[in-house]
Amino acid sequence: MGEAILSRLLSTHTYSPDRVIVSHPRSERREYIKSHYGVEVVDDNLQVDCEILLLALKPQQLGDLESSLLEQEQDLKTGLVVSILAGRSLEHLGYALGKDLPIVRAMPNTPAQVGAGMTCFACNDLVTDAEKEKVKGIFRAVGEVLEVPEYWMDAVTGLSGSGPGYVAVAIEALIDGAVMMGLPRSVAQTLAVQTVLGSAQYLQTTGIDPALLKNQVTSPGGTTIAGIHALERHGLRLALMEAVKAATLRSEELDR
Repeated sequence: MGEAILSRLLSTHTYSPDRVIVSHPRSERREYIKSHYGVEVVDDNLQVDCEILLLALKPQQLGDLESSLLEQEQDLKTGLVVSILAGRSLEHLGYALGKDLPIVRAMPNTPAQVGAGMTCFACNDLVTDAEKEKVKGIFRAVGEVLEVPEYWMDAVTGLSGSGPGYVAVAIEALIDGAVMMGLPRSVAQTLAVQTVLGSAQYLQTTGIDPALLKNQVTSPGGTTIAGIHALERHGLRLALMEAVKAATLRSEELDR
């Protein structure tokens, strides 16, 4: 995700390479990032002195960064921290990184890699309106962005953060169903992906409730209602609701 954001920031000219520093512990990744993107690279977060520090770590690695700060008796050299660590609350981040820092907790998702992501973010009380606009500028480079209260963030993670995985499973199942009924897999994939994409674009463009779209394509005694009846019989709706619930609860667990 960190590289996806970096790539989009540069390709959209939100930032030029000379305004970006990337920290990575592995030398082969540093060499690749420097040669591929033309940005400065270092091997330690504590070497970075910047206006905005984007933390793209695994949640479990936050403790390592906190330990480094304590061991070297240093503070992060930044004016604003933007964290995309799943499940780590603003309070937890403040305790680990410095309570006097303005901190943003953000949750982008995988479609950010193609500029079609959805990012929600929440801020602590030290983040100014001007800094919020900078955060929006960063995440607009990878898609849509929305500021939300922090108590929504775990549910955001359960829905949009994890949602591409649910959609991928649903598309894969549609493809397998079509293959079972005689379509070549390549044709089935084209149809399934475009159907999901087109349906999402239609909902986004019109702003209508998904239930209305369902009703529009469901004729009395027709093929669609037969398919929807099968979905209801096998519990697709409940399964998706339970998936969002399970991912939300897991996000909450990560902060404990």
